[in-house]
Amino acid sequence: MNPEGATTRASGSPRVTGRQKTTLLYARPGIIVTVDRFTVGRNTFRVADLTHLRSRRGPHDRIAVRAVATSGAMIAGVGLLLGFTGGLHRLTAGAYLMFGAVLLVPALLGLAGDRWRPPAYELWGVYRGEEMLLFSADDERQFGQVTRALVRAREMNRYGGWNEPLASVDPWRPSR
Repeated sequence: MNPEGATTRASGSPRVTGRQKTTLLYARPGIIVTVDRFTVGRNTFRVADLTHLRSRRGPHDRIAVRAVATSGAMIAGVGLLLGFTGGLHRLTAGAYLMFGAVLLVPALLGLAGDRWRPPAYELWGVYRGEEMLLFSADDERQFGQVTRALVRAREMNRYGGWNEPLASVDPWRPSR
């Protein structure tokens, strides 16, 4: 106690401010979303500085794209070779059907590549005036949970830390 009778706190004690305790909205290994911060791996973003959030799908798998391009080029090359040599006139109806079926190979390879290794879900936004990739995930469910948590954090930040705007609170009515 000091001479005036008021208690003092130790100089090493943590500071207590009037701010509300930070609300945790989403937490998984490597990903934390609170009302004030969005942390992914080593990157931490202030939620108040995030604007223009949008989601999109990432690029297709490189191996699938190369397989589609290679098969398409090979089929086009065989078709051109047959066309220039006059071999298309000598083909039977069954050969034309087989050639038509082979033309579907690139499309089937593209569908199989997207099925086995789908494009990642990406969350883009503007952070302090610079557009950047904020978060990327292969799992649609996890991506949706993180995105919804971040949108809620932005709304809570916009309303000054309140969990919900005043318009959504039930009004007080006197009991009669």
